[in-house]
Amino acid sequence: MSELIKKQVSDARAQMEKAVDHCESELQKIRAGKANPSMLDDIVVEYYGSPTPLNQVGSVNTPDARTIVIQPWEKSLLNPIEKAIMEANLGVNPQNDGVIIRINVPPLTEERRRDLVKKAKAEAETGKIAIRNVRKDANEKIRKLKAEGVSEDEMKVGEAEVQKLTDAYIIRVDHLSEAKEKDIMTV
Repeated sequence: MSELIKKQVSDARAQMEKAVDHCESELQKIRAGKANPSMLDDIVVEYYGSPTPLNQVGSVNTPDARTIVIQPWEKSLLNPIEKAIMEANLGVNPQNDGVIIRINVPPLTEERRRDLVKKAKAEAETGKIAIRNVRKDANEKIRKLKAEGVSEDEMKVGEAEVQKLTDAYIIRVDHLSEAKEKDIMTV
């Protein structure tokens, strides 16, 4: 295989890895009835006039499976943090006791679990689509290498290599999705 094709395959592998990582992070944000600090990753708090991620203005811990505790580094941030959590519409109610903010994560109903499984499957499908788009782009780039003197056989080998990568990464996304489904449906 020529160096040009090896580079395209390597680039495709890196992009597919990013797609899987993104899919995994999106799946982690779907709550499975257990308290998880990553549920609050997207929350942004007004900190001296600039939007700042919640985990940069306080510590976020889970003392037990149903509770998240946020300990702001400044007491003046208690109300802005509470407001940001309410506005994030996570389906939880923060309780401000003047020192920390406590969030009790309610157990999920069967119907809600099914909805979350659908959401997890949709995220997995988005991940697979991203991987397939990387495959399409890589194959187009490999075909364009013909102008640079790459033979038909080398192009076919390169495309086959990209397809092997695609299959392997789609299987990884499927495994992530199955694990998340099992996590959600476990009571």
